Amino acid sequence: MIRRPHNAPLGVFDSGVGGLTVLSALKKRLPNEDFIYLGDTARVPYGSKPLEMVRAFANEIILELLSRGVKGIVVACNTASAASPELSAELSVPVWGVLEPGVQAALRAAPGGSIGVLGTVGTVRTGAYQQRLEAGGCRVWAKACPLFVPIVEEGVSDTAIARLVAQHYLHDAPPLDAVILGCTHYPALKPILTEVLGSAALKGPVLVDSAEATAAQVAADLAALNLTTDRRTPGWVQHLVTGDVASYHHTAALLGGPTGSVTRVDLERRSYTSPRNPTPPQIYSAPRETSDETPHEQEPTVMRPT
Repeated sequence: MIRRPHNAPLGVFDSGVGGLTVLSALKKRLPNEDFIYLGDTARVPYGSKPLEMVRAFANEIILELLSRGVKGIVVACNTASAASPELSAELSVPVWGVLEPGVQAALRAAPGGSIGVLGTVGTVRTGAYQQRLEAGGCRVWAKACPLFVPIVEEGVSDTAIARLVAQHYLHDAPPLDAVILGCTHYPALKPILTEVLGSAALKGPVLVDSAEATAAQVAADLAALNLTTDRRTPGWVQHLVTGDVASYHHTAALLGGPTGSVTRVDLERRSYTSPRNPTPPQIYSAPRETSDETPHEQEPTVMRPT
């Protein structure tokens, strides 16, 4: 029996477990949809790797998800999303990233204001968030926070350790109207960030969660494209990982998952070529980050006036 396109699963991928925050937001918005989540845990982190390498990894993952019949793909990694305009693939399905929904949500929250961007070294270095926010008429302060991911993955996101690290990164933050959490791990640090940023900026800025913004965009686009499932029962989730399954279970549990089956896959057998149509995929948004952190490298603070 041929499965109708609108009842096919949605593919979601990240360099590790951080994208589970995006998956969780998608499940809340679209509880009857089926999902295939792929975490590239064997090659994490993405944030410290060259963009060319990240694009190659993303192409391999896209091929894997397409081979499993997905009706759309959510790039739940800020680094891969920042590289997504360069992705070249033959896709007949829509692709969403986490960058553009986060930017648009921040512009709505603080039009013409001062917006902060917290992300991995790779995401901040690309300037992808900064360029879009500046084009929207905002002042931008960007900071790479490479220790935030290991803090979340070690389960100490609500401790004095997390508070001290946040104070270290954010002590020089100017007054901000909104702050984009430009890595999918960072929502786990919302209470600490609200406390520290509220103190540094005299008033608490709006924290923009790219996961929630992306889920809203995906839901709206699926409806517009007539791709929303017509089932009335809860959907399933299948997890694919490139690394160790037991390690994935352990780390993912800190972010509230995984639910559903977990299977190891080998992506190295895939090398992407597009001999017939080199047209880039349609990107509805764009970084995400994930476990794309390197705890030993930090991008300098970037302050850009309008």
